[in-house]
Amino acid sequence: MCGSELTSLPDSVQRVARVLLDGGHPHGPVMLDGAARTAQQAADALGISVGQIAKSIIFRRKSDDAAVLVITSGDKRVDEKKVDALVGKTGRADAEFVRAKTGYAIGGVPPLAHATPPVTLIDRELLRFEVVWAAAGHPHAVFQLHPGDLQRLTGAPLADVVQETAF
Repeated sequence: MCGSELTSLPDSVQRVARVLLDGGHPHGPVMLDGAARTAQQAADALGISVGQIAKSIIFRRKSDDAAVLVITSGDKRVDEKKVDALVGKTGRADAEFVRAKTGYAIGGVPPLAHATPPVTLIDRELLRFEVVWAAAGHPHAVFQLHPGDLQRLTGAPLADVVQETAF
C-alpha cells in the first residue's frame, strides 16, 4: 500500500487505511461485495470461521462517559462483569454515542483510528488464530492482521473478558 489507492475508498475507510499505513501494517482494507455488519456476515463473506473475526464492541463507562472498546473473537460473548472489574462500571452504548466517540457507525467500528481514543481491551481468545479480520470503518470494509499486530497497533493489553463456555 503506497497511499495513492486510498482515495477510492470511503472517507471512514481511508482513516483506517492511513493508520494502518502509518503503523507499517502490510494489509490495507478490503471492500466486500456485501455488508459485514455482524461477525457471521463477515466470516461468511471471507470464507473463514466466525472466531477469526475480531469484533469491536463499544461500552460506555459510567464514571466519565468514556468509550470502552473490547475487541474479541466473533464466536465469543463479552462478560460485562469482567470488563467492569478492569475499567470500572460500564453500560451499553447506543448508536449515537458510538458514532460520537469513535467516528464510525455500528457495524463498521474498527479496532483503531477512533475520533476519541477509547479505553481498549483485547480478549486473549483472539490469540487462538494466526490471522484475524477486523472491521475497517464501513459495513463493507475489513482488514486482516495477526492478533499481535492488533496489540501493537492499538497499544491495548490482553485481558480475559469473555463469558465462560459451558460444556
